[in-house]
Amino acid sequence: MENKTVAVVGLGYIGLPTAAVLASHGFQVIGVDTNPDVVAAVNAGQVPFVEPDLDVAVAGAVSRSWLSAQAEMPRADIFVVAVPTPFRAGRQPDLSFVEAAARAIAPVLTGAELVILESTSPPGTTQRLARAIGDLRQDLEMALDDEHGPSAVHFAHCPERVLPGRIMTEMIENDRIVGGLSAASTQMASAMYRTFCKGEVLTTTAETAETAKLVENAYRDVNIALANEISNVADVLDIDVWEVIELANRHPRVNILRPGPGVGGHCIAVDPWFLISAAPDETPLMRQARNTNDAKPTQVVANIEAAVRESGALSVTLLGLSYKADIDDLRESPSVQIARDVALAFPDVQVNVVEPHISLLPTGLDQLENVRLAGWTAAGAEQGVLAVLVDHSVFKGLIREEMGAAEVVDVCGLWSRPAVVAPLVLDVI
Repeated sequence: MENKTVAVVGLGYIGLPTAAVLASHGFQVIGVDTNPDVVAAVNAGQVPFVEPDLDVAVAGAVSRSWLSAQAEMPRADIFVVAVPTPFRAGRQPDLSFVEAAARAIAPVLTGAELVILESTSPPGTTQRLARAIGDLRQDLEMALDDEHGPSAVHFAHCPERVLPGRIMTEMIENDRIVGGLSAASTQMASAMYRTFCKGEVLTTTAETAETAKLVENAYRDVNIALANEISNVADVLDIDVWEVIELANRHPRVNILRPGPGVGGHCIAVDPWFLISAAPDETPLMRQARNTNDAKPTQVVANIEAAVRESGALSVTLLGLSYKADIDDLRESPSVQIARDVALAFPDVQVNVVEPHISLLPTGLDQLENVRLAGWTAAGAEQGVLAVLVDHSVFKGLIREEMGAAEVVDVCGLWSRPAVVAPLVLDVI
């Protein structure tokens, strides 16, 4: 695989780390993105989002001319497609970004290239990508099965399996699943991942690889839904959900996850719907888990509203806005929905949002006059309602008794264990 050129299509939370890792393992990498600000940032050796250790990897690769970025699709030996796959209205898969990637890649192919789809996708999407490119390049052979010539264009699916906040570690250490449309495609893609992957590279078919990724996220979603449902039961019974879960988990075959404000991010909040859409009559449990987790933000809002009315508070301070701890990713974040709904429910109440990983409020919140992004240096939580939505590491030293809040709604169990340092103070950014 030495001296191979790789075009990474999409320089987001998965594409850019993939580009940086490939560039540091012997590939000449060209990142492709339609956002000119992202292209400019990468070419300057900068990272346009928060991810530990990625900035060092990108800066080093760019400084050594191993990695560059551009808007136009280049010729390459390997194309890695890492574009978004959201859903449309009705929760149907939106594959428009994958289709756009196919249209961009097709004109630059000359034969014998490898196209890898990393985007989490409904079963059959890799086949659909190959046929879309084949329709545009009928002069070239597509390796849709094992019957193909030596100059055929090859296709494989290799889903990402990393945790935001640990991407640079897990991209190298975790096992990978590689599934090609042909045996040769699987072999070619596996060879690329084995250049940097210390985990086992597991081979299968493209459709099985696509489905396995969706099953992984559906598993997490169902288990989070169980935890959130247990928290609802604990509210009704007026008992401590954190103690209940801690005690239940002392059973050797029980491992209940922690409840929270809902489920966010591009993966777990979206991907189970791809499986549900593929087999709607066979997935009632997955559907109910999605509904349970989607309903959780509304219940959190109701708890905050009750605390405001009971205390007569004139302010609400929300700790955390991202969809999980210690990152800046707001995609599908339930905390954003909660902040908006609370602000709309109480237009005369000041809503302080404390999110240390962002510098501007997201679209929607920035238009609400009673919402402000708050920092750490002036009073804000005192005598108001304090809601913990995300357990960022920087929050874990806060002492509940010293916060001065009239009411506390702790959604993620920040104070389920004793804290040890100074209280939170706020300032407007």
